Amino acid sequence: MSDLAAARDILADLVAFPSVSSESNLPVIAYIADRLSDCGARVEILTDATGSKANLFATLGDDRPGGLMLSGHSDVVPVDDQNWTSDPFTLAERDGKFFGRGTCDMKGFIAACLAKREVLAEIAASKPIHFAFTHDEEVGCIGARALTEWLVAREARPALAIVGEPTMMRVIEGHKGCCEYTVTFTGRSGHSSAPEAGVNAVEYAARYIARLMELRERLMARVPEGSRYQPPYATLNVGGLEGGLSHNVIAPRAVLRWETRPVIAEDLSLVKDGIADYCTRDLLPAMRAVAPEADIETQVIGEAAALFPKNQNAARDLAFRLTGEQSADVVPFGTEAGFFQEIGMDAVVCGPGSIDQAHKPDEYLSADQLGQCLAMLDRLAGAWR
Repeated sequence: MSDLAAARDILADLVAFPSVSSESNLPVIAYIADRLSDCGARVEILTDATGSKANLFATLGDDRPGGLMLSGHSDVVPVDDQNWTSDPFTLAERDGKFFGRGTCDMKGFIAACLAKREVLAEIAASKPIHFAFTHDEEVGCIGARALTEWLVAREARPALAIVGEPTMMRVIEGHKGCCEYTVTFTGRSGHSSAPEAGVNAVEYAARYIARLMELRERLMARVPEGSRYQPPYATLNVGGLEGGLSHNVIAPRAVLRWETRPVIAEDLSLVKDGIADYCTRDLLPAMRAVAPEADIETQVIGEAAALFPKNQNAARDLAFRLTGEQSADVVPFGTEAGFFQEIGMDAVVCGPGSIDQAHKPDEYLSADQLGQCLAMLDRLAGAWR
C-alpha cells in the first residue's frame, strides 16, 4: 500500500469519529494512541477535570529535553445547519479531494503523522520526536493551555514545534492572538412604563458595545510598526447579543459575546483595561444606584496566544529545509503555536489544506496536499540530526 493510500485510510478512520468540541474526544484519542503505541511510542493520555476530554502526548526516541513536537487538535466544529453533499463523518473522495468534517482542519495532518509513524520512529533514534494532539482548540484552545502547563512541569520538554494547521504547506511564523469573552449583564426587571424603577440590562449592554466600538477605532489608528497582517491592526468583533423578555418589560438580563485579535500584547491590554475601567467607573455605579444586586460578569472563553515572528527560530528554519520554502508568512487566524512559544519553544505553523475550507460544508483536503505533507515528514530523515 502506498503512503498516500495508508494516510487516506487513516483519515477515513479519523473523520468517522465525530469529535465535535461539544462531545468527548476520548474515542479518537484512543485510536491515535493505539497507532502510536504499535510503533513503540510512549503514550500519555492527559484527561481534563471532567474525564470526558483528553490531550495526548507521545514520544519516539529517548525521553530527554529537546526534540521536535508535531502538534494538532483532535476536535472539529459542528455540522449543524450546514448543507453537505455527503455524510460529513464518512470520508468521500471526488476529483482528487477527500471530503469530510475535519479533513483539512486538521485531521489530515494527524493522518499524515500516523501514516509515517514507523519512518518517524527510525528518525527518532538520533533525536526524539514527540506528538501532541489536543482537545477543544475550536472553543478557546483549552487543551493547549492545559498541555503547556503540563509541559512546563515536565523535565524533558521539546525544543521545537510544527503545528499542522492548514496553510497549503506554506511556512507560517506569526499570527494574531484570538481572545473571546462572554459578558452577562444582570439588571432589575419592571414595567416599561416606569423605567426609573428598573435597570435595563440590554441598554447597559448596548453602552458596553458602544465603548468597544470606540476602542476598536483606537486599535485601527495604532498600526504596529512593521505589521505584516491583513488588516495590519488588531480587530474587534461583537458576535452576538441576547436579552429581554417582551416589548413592555424592562430587560433583566443580557448576554454579550465578543472577541478581539491582538497583533501585540499591548493591543489586548488596551481593550481589556479600557472596558474594565468603563464598567467600574461608569456602568456599574449607575446600575447599582438603582439595583444594588446588578452586576456585569465576564467569562473568558479563551485567550489564544499570538505567535510572534522572531529573528531566530529553529522550527521555522527546519520547516524551510523540509518544504523547500525560502520565506515565511503571517496569517490572521489563530493556532495553538503561540502557547508553545510562550513556554520557550520555537514554533512554526505548516500543514496541508487551505484555511478557506475549514468550518464550511463539504470541507475537503486535496490528495496533492496530503501527499506534500507526507513528503515533508519523509524529509525529516535528512534534516533531523
